[in-house]
This record gives sequence, C-alpha cells and structure tokens, in this order.
Amino acid sequence: MAAPMLRWVGRGRRWTFARVDGGSCHRREAPTGSTSNRIRGRSSVAQQPLYTTQKPRKGEHKWAAVVGLEIHAQISSNSKLFSGSQVRFSAPPNSLVSFFDASLPGTLPVLNRRCVEAAVMTGLALNCHINKKSLFDRKHYFYADLPAGYQITQQRLPIAVNGSLTYGVCAGKKQSQVIPKTVRIKQIQLEQDSGKSLHDDLRSQTLIDLNRAGVGLLEVVLEPDLSCGEEAATAVRELQLILQALGTSQANMAEGQLRVDANISVHHPGEPLGVRTEVKNLNSIRFLAKAIDYEIQRQINELENGGEILNETRSFHYQLGCTMSMRDKEGKQDYRFMPEPNLPPLVLYDATSLPAGADPQQVINIDQIRETLPELPSVTRERLVQQYGMLLEHSFTLLNEVGLLEFFQNVMKETRAEPKKVTSWVLNTFLGYLKQQNLAVSESPVTPSALAELLDMLDSRTISSAAAKQVFEELWKREGKTPGQIVSEKQLELMEDRGALEQLCHSMMEAHPQVVMDLKKGNPRAIRRVR
Repeated sequence: MAAPMLRWVGRGRRWTFARVDGGSCHRREAPTGSTSNRIRGRSSVAQQPLYTTQKPRKGEHKWAAVVGLEIHAQISSNSKLFSGSQVRFSAPPNSLVSFFDASLPGTLPVLNRRCVEAAVMTGLALNCHINKKSLFDRKHYFYADLPAGYQITQQRLPIAVNGSLTYGVCAGKKQSQVIPKTVRIKQIQLEQDSGKSLHDDLRSQTLIDLNRAGVGLLEVVLEPDLSCGEEAATAVRELQLILQALGTSQANMAEGQLRVDANISVHHPGEPLGVRTEVKNLNSIRFLAKAIDYEIQRQINELENGGEILNETRSFHYQLGCTMSMRDKEGKQDYRFMPEPNLPPLVLYDATSLPAGADPQQVINIDQIRETLPELPSVTRERLVQQYGMLLEHSFTLLNEVGLLEFFQNVMKETRAEPKKVTSWVLNTFLGYLKQQNLAVSESPVTPSALAELLDMLDSRTISSAAAKQVFEELWKREGKTPGQIVSEKQLELMEDRGALEQLCHSMMEAHPQVVMDLKKGNPRAIRRVR
C-alpha cells in the first residue's frame, strides 16, 4: 500500500501530500510563483554508456545515465587525524574526545604521520599522481556534531590526483564473462570526520557523540564515468578490496568505515547533461546499487511525465526501496573555503628530491612507500588463474566473498585433490551452503581441514561423489565428527572386492524377484522400487 508523506516542496511552492509507490517516491506540484532557474550539472565526460530502463517505442529516444561517486574511507590509524585521541568503534559516547576534537580555544592541530602515509599508499595503488606539496583548507558549515564550525580538508591542492580504478563487470547469459572497465579518479584528499548526531524522536531531542569527530578520512572522488548501479557497486567493492589489501582502511561498511555519496543525472545522448541529484551516506554495496538504479528510473519517469529534476540532496530509504528528498541544493551553499592558518603546506619527497642527511622520521618518502605496496587484488586474480588454472570469474568470486580466498588456499595446502575440483567444491557446494543459511565464511561449521580430508577421500576413490556430498551435509550439522568417522559409521566406502560385490548383487536379486522379472521384460524403471 502506498505510504503518504507530508513534505515541503521548496520556495514558491507549498506543503503537499505525496504517495510512495512503485514509480516515484513523490511528485512535486507546479510552482505557484515565478519559475526558478535550473542549473545543469557540468561534467568533463562526453557521452556515457546507455542505461535504458524500458525498451523504447518507435520514435522514442533512449536515456543515458551519468553517475559519479564520492567515497569516504576511514583511515586505519590508532589516533585521529589532528589529535592523539584513540580511534575505536563502539566506545562509550564522548569517551574518546580530546580538547582539540571538542574545539576548545587555544588548541592546535598536529598532523598524524600514519594518515599521510595511508593517503600516499592509496594514491599509488590507484595510479594517482602524488603531489609533493599539498594544502589544507577550512570548509565552513554549521552542524551540532561539528564543534569548530568547519572541517579541515584539502580543497585547493589535494594529496593525490588523476588516478584510475579498473574493475570487472559480469556479463553473458550465465554472468560468466568478466568485462574490464575503468573509472577515472579525480582526486584523493585527507579530511576530518564529523561527530555523530543521535536523534531521539520520543523526547524531541538530539544527542551528540564526538568520538568520531576528527577521525582521519580519505575522500576518493571518482569522475562521472559510471552509468548504473551495478557498475558503481562493483567499482566500490574493488576499491574496498584494494583498501583492505593495503591496510589503509578496514573499509567495513557496517561500521561506517566506508560511506558513499552518489551524484546521478540522466539525459538523451547527444544532448547536454541533465540536472543531477546527490544521494547521501550509502553504507551498503547492495543499497548503493539499488539507490542508483531507483534514482535513475525516478528521474526518467519524472521527465517523461513532463516534470523536472531539482538539484537536491536525497537519502535512500532501504525499507521502502526508494530515494527521498532531504534538502534543496538550488542555491549553492557557500562553504567559505579558506586556507587552514594553523597547518603549513604538506611537503613530500621522492628519491630525487630527498634532502641529504634528512631524518627519516621527519620526512615521507614516496618511493619508499611505493616499494612496500602489497599484492593488489588484480594481481592476486592473475596469480590464481595462472597458478591453479581457474577461470577469471572464479577468481573474482574468491576475492569478493570475505574470507573465501583464505579458506580456499588453506584447503589447497592440505589436500592432494586437483585445484579444479577444490575450486568447484568451494565455489559451488561450500559457498552454496553459506548463502543458503546466510552465513559468513568465518561462521562456517566446515573447516578447511575437514573439506581437505573429504576431498582426499574422494580423490583416492574411497567414496563416490554422491557419498561425498552426503558426508559434507553431515559435517554441516556441527556434530564434531571427521569425514573419516562419518564414512565409517554410515558405511559409505566404495567396495572393491569383486567377490563381495557379486554376493551383494545376488542377495539383492533374491530379495526382489519381481523387480528382476520386470527388468528382464524391458522395464528399467523397476529398479526404482529397490530401497
């Protein structure tokens, strides 16, 4: 049933009821006053790939969607960006707040070296140019959870620019073909996180927790090269894997360590780009894809029904599955950017510019960080394909599921079975059971050692494939038995003694004479009556 909502529809408009249904979360009434000027979103992207929601009728134009992302990743650091306060999830409210975090007069920022190194490492992994000189700025806005009234960020000259992120999108009838795509990275900048506002509707009050205030963030700004929710979700997942491989961010979206803002617009190919909307604070890859696809469809429906798209900020309501208006962005907010007076320019060095006799603890060497880069997900996939002969799409699955690659590698260390067989059992049987019961790899009742033992028994022809699946099902029941014990108790071993096999066959035939007669008459289905 449609859900009614009362909302304000902007200057020159009035309060109106709107219903949340399948097509659009709400409709706007025509303005009662003069028509406001609509500012079209600008982009350096020319024509984007097509996103068509319906098969167009003859004479209709297709729609193209343009999607850009701003991704905020919390830096893995023991302390905050400009203070010595500890960083810890789920700490008691306001228990990790320094004088600087609370913006008490006279306090000054001290830059965290670990956060700078994390930004440089992330920039190098994403093929960015690292600026040897970057600047800090104040971005002013007034929220209760931002005590200073401004955020320290890098607006004018960020630490890294002009990078790229390559990701793979599954295609084909069985989603078995991986198509590589690349999205450009405009910049990576260091900035502070804000505190947390907790709204208590029952008491009509808002509580402030400043534990998160001042935590170091990496803001990764992607150019609008994406065209649908699937591409955006896949790109963010790839970035998440890279950050986790680097150790620069745990990127746990459930704990708010990776948050995404999506800028979305639609237009006809060959025409100017449309007015864009921004969907804020998406903290789930699945919801990111749903929010973008919904917003694309909503904008297309709005335009095809004669409406117009407002430049506004929206949120995604995961229960209703739709985006909802938060605030109007028609008048551009003046953040009053200004240089941060309490922080000098951040100067980095490489092997050619490093001053002679410089103290390594006082400088950051870009080339030295480059040498410490670990194996990135793209390289890991290539290694898996070459080392085990698996398909590329299988390597994507192993990396995309948290903990699955480690599980696979542990099985490979303990089994004599062929990699192809191990891959099949891990991706089909093991992963299938996990998804059926909505479990993480870490919650699996079947250990790598148990699966390795089972595969060894199958490889040595001790048991059949059907018996192996029966054993795996028993292992899943968490009864603490080994595959060998289950096989022995249920007598699942394959019989290799010819005399014993002949004796078993004769006894079965003597016990089912009617079945034998029916088989001789040419009825093969009669064998089904034997239990």
